[in-house]
Amino acid sequence: MNFSSKLLENAVNEVSQLPGIGKRTALRLVLYLLKQPKERTTYLTEALQRLKENVKLCKNCHNISDVDLCEICANKNRNEEVICVVEDIRDVMAIESTGQFRGMYHVLGGKISPIEGVGPQNLTIDSLVKKVREGNVKEIIFALSPTMEGDTTNFYIYKQLENLDINVSTIARGISVGNELEYADEVTLGRSILNRIPFEGSLKQD
Repeated sequence: MNFSSKLLENAVNEVSQLPGIGKRTALRLVLYLLKQPKERTTYLTEALQRLKENVKLCKNCHNISDVDLCEICANKNRNEEVICVVEDIRDVMAIESTGQFRGMYHVLGGKISPIEGVGPQNLTIDSLVKKVREGNVKEIIFALSPTMEGDTTNFYIYKQLENLDINVSTIARGISVGNELEYADEVTLGRSILNRIPFEGSLKQD
């Protein structure tokens, strides 16, 4: 791809670093922004800069938040005895959109994946186990994507919680194996939460 401007080339190269954005898409986006009023680009860059500088992780569930305690954790109407374990904020948003879950969340920040160099120590598993040991949690729901990495992560956490007096369940496999949770439709995902099964039972089915 030949560029008539080094500034244009640099901008395209930076935008193409975003996931799912190739050089042609990046060029289209950059040219679009170039045609917009200067204020439009300024608002975008300022919003991204404020996001990077000021965004926080909830001290309780590790969800992305503007304050120390996210809106879900601060909501007294949520059931603190039930924790839904998810990979990242996209999964929280997907489950919340179903309107079927009124418990709390715990965001791991990823899944165990030795190939990608992600181990248990890179996730928030220790704080989850500590939360269960010190709190009044009665049920943990695994809501990770039904992939090999998701199943590995579920099993690892299950072994960490094995000797604690809590129920451990997993969402029903209405979600196709290998699919990411965020792409499931709301009805299927909602039913999977409501019809969750004991995690130990899911092991016997595999």
